[in-house]
Amino acid sequence: MALSTAFTEMFGVRHPIALAPMGGSAGGALAAAVSRGGGLGFLGAGGGDREWLAREVPIVAEAELPWGVGFLSWAADIGAVETALEYGPKAVMLSFGDPSPFAARVRAAGAALIIQVTDLEEARQAVDLGADVIVAQGTESGGHGARHGRSTLPFVPVVVDLVAPVPVLAAGGVADGRGVAAALVLGAAGALVGTRFQATAEALVDPSIAKAIVEGRGQDTERNSALDIARGSDWPSRYTARTLGHPYLEQWRGREAELAATPEAQQAYWADVARGHIPPLPVWASEAIDLITDLPAAAGLVAALARQAEEVLDRAGGR
Repeated sequence: MALSTAFTEMFGVRHPIALAPMGGSAGGALAAAVSRGGGLGFLGAGGGDREWLAREVPIVAEAELPWGVGFLSWAADIGAVETALEYGPKAVMLSFGDPSPFAARVRAAGAALIIQVTDLEEARQAVDLGADVIVAQGTESGGHGARHGRSTLPFVPVVVDLVAPVPVLAAGGVADGRGVAAALVLGAAGALVGTRFQATAEALVDPSIAKAIVEGRGQDTERNSALDIARGSDWPSRYTARTLGHPYLEQWRGREAELAATPEAQQAYWADVARGHIPPLPVWASEAIDLITDLPAAAGLVAALARQAEEVLDRAGGR
């Protein structure tokens, strides 16, 4: 028996699993593969680069299955969201920053409004904006999240209680079916999975990044702002990023103010990227990367995660 939840019923998918809209990783092929596997695939549109959208959106749209697109609220503009909406996504996810400029337009287009939150203030705002689904992201997550957030285990049930009856997806540290089962036990209607899908055949990542994830350990990840500063990225200061180790992190850890005031260091960063001395992007990585040991096809991975979650819940008497 499939795991039926408010999330699977809302989107007509088989499994309560969604692909995190990871910028630089979640392109059309990965989103389509996750949807083919019975989950809900999301494009990681980030700030809404029009050329990227024009290339990647048709790939997932042609699959003729439920799919969504995610934007960074602090970086995107309404034009980019409107461009994506023209392709008919089932959902638009807004993360990090104020989603209010986009909410009405998403709802008017008939797409489900999904808002990712990292604290209770953001969760209350999401309810006020009429979010159809709320993603509660814990600090175990790879990539960006709250500088002063909570871990997934205590955060998700608090959000579930606060926003009921709005369905919640749990995010942060979910890398196998046991994590999906845990999300359901915490009261969530499913799980948003990121780093595990970065290490798949369809992910838009440099091979060196996929290799680093497969070989990495959770103890080697840490939240930092140094790599955003080194890259010249304008991420709001309230959000840091969990990454694996990096030469520039080792060099500048604890000296972020000095780094921000040293343009030569930022120039050196991009020069090192151009020479191939460092990866084109930091390795965004969840604390759960110890559980990631291969590079499977994403569609089969969705089914495997769901199957393991069902087995766990059956053994625990939770079905």
